[in-house]
Amino acid sequence: MIFNNNHNNSPHRKRNKTLGLPELIAIALGGMVGGGIFTILGISVAMIGVFTPVAIAIGGVIALMAAYSYVKLGVYYKDEGATYSFYKKTFPNSPFAASLIGRWVIFGYISTMALYAYTFASYAISSFEFAESEWARKLVAGGVILIFTLINLWSVKGMGKIEDLMVYSKLVILVVISFVLINNSQTTLPVLLQDTTDVSMLSILMVASITFVAYEGFQLVINAVNEMDHPEKNIPKAIYSSIFLAVLIYVVIAIGAILAIPLDEITQNKEYALAAGAENVLGHWGADLVIIGALLATSSAISGTVFGASRQMAIIARDGYFPEIIGRKVNRIPVFAIVSMSLMAFCLVLVGSLEVILEFGSITFLLVSLLMAYANFRIRDLTESSLFITMASFFGLLLGTVLILYYEFEHQPEQLFFIGGLYVLLTLSAWAYSWSRNGQSV
Repeated sequence: MIFNNNHNNSPHRKRNKTLGLPELIAIALGGMVGGGIFTILGISVAMIGVFTPVAIAIGGVIALMAAYSYVKLGVYYKDEGATYSFYKKTFPNSPFAASLIGRWVIFGYISTMALYAYTFASYAISSFEFAESEWARKLVAGGVILIFTLINLWSVKGMGKIEDLMVYSKLVILVVISFVLINNSQTTLPVLLQDTTDVSMLSILMVASITFVAYEGFQLVINAVNEMDHPEKNIPKAIYSSIFLAVLIYVVIAIGAILAIPLDEITQNKEYALAAGAENVLGHWGADLVIIGALLATSSAISGTVFGASRQMAIIARDGYFPEIIGRKVNRIPVFAIVSMSLMAFCLVLVGSLEVILEFGSITFLLVSLLMAYANFRIRDLTESSLFITMASFFGLLLGTVLILYYEFEHQPEQLFFIGGLYVLLTLSAWAYSWSRNGQSV
């Protein structure tokens, strides 16, 4: 049984819209081009060296596989609850499944907010004497979360315009950084390929799966369905355009980095690879340019994530799977959801390590995207989806999920157990809420 909910007569059509295509692309790019490229570059180079741009491009293909189902379901349901609502409506007789996927995706967003805030703080204090102070980073991270919490509480229109400014400014800066690095190359790709030891295709695919977290965020567009014009056109345009731009930016930056910065320096510095490398090649102004780009990238990612995910959290709360107060809105803004997400992100910054936050986010969004592909398969006739593309996307995402779990098991088993523990807690909480609201777990 499929619950349609009269999706074609959604009340969002009667409201005044405030977000056009440029703002929607900005929200998606803001969610994707955040801390991802600044954190995955060092890990990728350490594993596969010169093949890093290839893995990043394959990661983009995985993102497109995930995006296909999100676009189809988003256009069909037109529901700001996005991931959670799609699953609830596709499987209306399984409240436990809806509660569980709702928790997975919300806590995935919380982990990415924490990741972006931590990365922002690392770059923001990198030129100060207290740059190595862990508590200084955590406090700065909390400060930037607070700033964008207040901006999102201010107004939808204000958030959209600020997001436009940050996203398109950072894109210009990142493009400049990329081409400056390429123009100051210290080597060539053929030389790097000649010096690289054997790298297996399995390793490249594992890194591609890990880079998926760098593309997380495109689905935030769907959370803004009540504030957009012509969702049936703007949802696919915004999502596919933003993924294409993100792939282009990431690949060019990766090529510029490996050509201008020695690979061992990238591996050693990891979080600061671009800043350290730019300073060595271009001097102090080069490092400053990279730092500005990193701050803009992480800032817009935090803002876009707070905007989209808070609306989804409010929907879940109104269905009884989070505390009721979280679902309340003030002037159409989910104030309590925004505050709750920001507080939990700051708590994660305080107690968690950067690696745990990164891996938890990667695994969570791969799993959630896999479930979205399955939901789209179940109603492919209603969403007018291609059976071949739907099946290819499902198995591609399944392969990515298996590979990242294998990587964790081989290289960081203690983190895998920790992340597994978080999933157990989320599962028990989901079961408790679904049982209390429905008298059973399904």
